[in-house]
Amino acid sequence: MGRAKLVALKHQRKESNVATDVAQTALPPIVTREEWQVARDALLVKEKAHTRAKDALSAERRRLPMVEVDASYPFDGPEGERTLLDLFDGHRQLIVQHFMFHPDWDKGCPGCTASVNDIGTVTPLHDKDIAFVLVSRAPLEKLLAYREQMGWDFPWYSSGRSTFNQDFHVTAEDGGESPGLSVFLRDGDRVYHTYQTGGRGVEPVIVTFGFLDMTPYGRQEDWEDSPAGWPQQPTYG
Repeated sequence: MGRAKLVALKHQRKESNVATDVAQTALPPIVTREEWQVARDALLVKEKAHTRAKDALSAERRRLPMVEVDASYPFDGPEGERTLLDLFDGHRQLIVQHFMFHPDWDKGCPGCTASVNDIGTVTPLHDKDIAFVLVSRAPLEKLLAYREQMGWDFPWYSSGRSTFNQDFHVTAEDGGESPGLSVFLRDGDRVYHTYQTGGRGVEPVIVTFGFLDMTPYGRQEDWEDSPAGWPQQPTYG
């Protein structure tokens, strides 16, 4: 068999496999535009209720009490040693993303990496008097090397010489790492802890999930409640 014919046969088989894969993937029901609009309007009622519930939850979050942070904590940054107060960089509020990066790792957590990739810019936060930093336990040189590799310019500090991660429950006693977000408020030189979340609580800052949740196949992860035949794979698979 000639080379050209062999290449053509392989291409034909590839197209056939693609067609088979598409045919085997389940599809949403096909309806008329009028039927679709009825279903869409019914879902919109629930979406609006969800939005109002989220607004109410945010209002309750703004009314949380706060606790003073007595420890200053040493952080290692490009400018040298910094304290928790220094991380505010003169702003009134501070958001810390607890980026999973164990001291023994050579790369950061894939999930944390994806979430930081989604951020883009934090300039709008600065306009609201909010500082944003990444904090990890890995040595500073590893953090800065990974930041350069990823093309980020976010402030990133190492908490490896303090109990910061342990005190805010993102490093377990066995050394295991967890993702999280912590929020702080500064009143003069006094620092207060106002909010913290972890696990799926960090999802609101991951833009990609928002897009995926609007698509027919969703995030395509095996924990999702999806119709039979929907493409799914293990989380972080």
